[in-house]
Amino acid sequence: MHRSRLPIDDIDRVILRHLQAEGRITNVDLAERAGLTAPPCLRRVRALEENGTIRGYHADLDAQSLGYGITVFAMVSLKSQAEADLKIFEEHMAALPQIRECHMLNGEIDFILKVVAHDLQEFQRFLTSELTPAPNVESVKTSFVIRTSLTRPGVPVD
Repeated sequence: MHRSRLPIDDIDRVILRHLQAEGRITNVDLAERAGLTAPPCLRRVRALEENGTIRGYHADLDAQSLGYGITVFAMVSLKSQAEADLKIFEEHMAALPQIRECHMLNGEIDFILKVVAHDLQEFQRFLTSELTPAPNVESVKTSFVIRTSLTRPGVPVD
């Protein structure tokens, strides 16, 4: 459920830009960069959290360090695009930890998934035992990532 969004002013944008780039910044440092004292800065951050502009905080983990040597984009076509069938598919994908992103598309492909695996054999097992037989799946086409030249989480804050 999305809460109503309040207008974002220039100070909020500074706060958001710094938090997005450096989620562990202290409130004192954030306040200094935003030209505020600590209490009003903290109130603004809390308001941005409460209204849903800030959805959460996380650590950006290196997949290779954790043994995930393969990233694959899977393009999935479904047999039915009825809303109930879409929801069932999305819920099934959300339960699979190897799926890191799931985006519904328009056009010939219904979903694109970002999938990680330790190696090719693990991905093949995942593909044949989890993804292809998933509810309502008609076809799956995959493309392996050769190199990632840019990963930019979040959105531009302008």
